[in-house]
Amino acid sequence: MSASTFPRTPLQPGGRPVPPLALGSWNTWDRMTGDEAIALIHRAVELDAGFFDVAYYNMGPHAENSRTDILFGEALRASGVDRADIVLCGKLWLWDWPTQGFRAQLVESLDRAGLDRFDTLVVGDYLDAPDIPRLVSAVNELIAEGLVDSWGINNWRIEHTRQALAESAAQSAAGPAFAQLKYGIARRSMAEGDAYGPLFADGTLTLQASDVFEGGILATGRTPQRKIGADVGGIRGRIAAVYPEVARVAAEFGVTPAALGIAFCLANPATANVLFGASRVAQLEQNHAALALVRDHGAEVRAALAACWVDRDVRADGAW
Repeated sequence: MSASTFPRTPLQPGGRPVPPLALGSWNTWDRMTGDEAIALIHRAVELDAGFFDVAYYNMGPHAENSRTDILFGEALRASGVDRADIVLCGKLWLWDWPTQGFRAQLVESLDRAGLDRFDTLVVGDYLDAPDIPRLVSAVNELIAEGLVDSWGINNWRIEHTRQALAESAAQSAAGPAFAQLKYGIARRSMAEGDAYGPLFADGTLTLQASDVFEGGILATGRTPQRKIGADVGGIRGRIAAVYPEVARVAAEFGVTPAALGIAFCLANPATANVLFGASRVAQLEQNHAALALVRDHGAEVRAALAACWVDRDVRADGAW
């Protein structure tokens, strides 16, 4: 493993420090050959991006029955990388929970990818508020069984995150350690606002930045034809409009717009790592430039992008 150009931090207090770069599985591993996937895994470990988010997309708005998780598992086994050199994060869905229980979901996900356990997992978002006491208990049963060590939440409304933290304390159980939130150059209100901000500031939670390129718009200036993440607040037009400025600033720093977006997120002390998709080794290598950029010019990056924040009028509490 190569030396890191950016310090690792834990996702949870007292936990194992994790790579600052994390690779997602949605619309990624099914867009490359097996040999390309193996090469990408090897390079990810070398470039401090050996954190892999692995999900089975099979219900709710992600009822795609995708094979991306299966393909990742095949490539991981073929790569021969040391399990100790990577972090694996699973996902639990709330769309059909508790009808489809957490243990059944997790076991199916592990079986599909050929894994025996996850290091951590994310409990997904929802339309209707879940039964928080039951949810906390169910996740902790997985921890007790040794199937996972910790957990976080994905774009939850702040009231339910706070309830989960309080309920975990009441049950003397493990609470959410991190929040995977939409966060990036243009979309900042939820991660930096007065709802989640205090929980990051006092160390209750760490931040895992996701959808940082807004489905690729802030990386290329183009809107992909494939399905991308939800447009919370209906601001995607405004986000697309700031791309020329993002590209201009990226050129000034000598990096790609994607690397600039990652550096922006990591320059926030709350951010433990940044989750993004990559389907080519060259793409990952370009994104890796973010680590040196934020190390050497983090404050300058954030100052240069101050005018690109466009979701100031979107609710910070996660309700939409």
